Amino acid sequence: MTKKAAQQISVERIDKLKSWLKQLNIHPPHYLLNKPIEEWQIINEALTHTSAKLSYNHERLEFLGDAVLRLAAPEFIDRQFPYMKVGERSALRSQLVSDNWLAKVGKNIQIEKILIIGPKASKDSSALSTLQAEATEAVIGAIYECSKDLNQINTWLNPYWEKESINVLKDPHRKNYKSALQEWSQSKGLKLPRYEIEELSQEHGDPNRFFCRVQIGEILIGKGWGGSRKEAEKEAANLALKDLNNSFHKLNKTIKN
Repeated sequence: MTKKAAQQISVERIDKLKSWLKQLNIHPPHYLLNKPIEEWQIINEALTHTSAKLSYNHERLEFLGDAVLRLAAPEFIDRQFPYMKVGERSALRSQLVSDNWLAKVGKNIQIEKILIIGPKASKDSSALSTLQAEATEAVIGAIYECSKDLNQINTWLNPYWEKESINVLKDPHRKNYKSALQEWSQSKGLKLPRYEIEELSQEHGDPNRFFCRVQIGEILIGKGWGGSRKEAEKEAANLALKDLNNSFHKLNKTIKN
């Protein structure tokens, strides 16, 4: 195991990390008690945000965590839904590795309480969701780097994936609203939806940073806000689909005319 950046870690910090990690349901329990100092440094690295301006931070392990998630999530889907079609698996997987899902996990485990962050970032409530998502992904990478075992990741994340799967599968659009809206417009012989994005602020982490209008032809059919362009487009498409379902005949006639 190669240490990527020199760091000092106190006994007090290790005790805090140990207490916090216990809530993640890592298996087996004794795994937490016998870590060498190098592994605690890796966990601490994952929980050190770039805003702290130290010689090490979470970014390397966040990158690794992204790769680990994309290995572990398909295994979960294969176990839980062995007869699911490939297209549906892909749609579900995209939700099970999304920033939104990662932020939910981070909030549940109160990851912000153990994070080392800079003073400015700590006061920016609009960036909290982003911090939670990034740190959670970094911790996933750290646990894998220490254990080299996807079972550690599965034990922790399976309950969250099970809950998210229920939410996704009960949605007729599988939360892939842009594709659903495009399919609807094509099925009616209409033009493809067109998205117009406006950046309302330049504040990283602002959940309403981007505003989106979605149109078919010259008809405005939905609006949405989001912390990224993708999120704003997704929300606009979602609201457009809801309006189409509520007043299908009226909107369809207006658009065709």
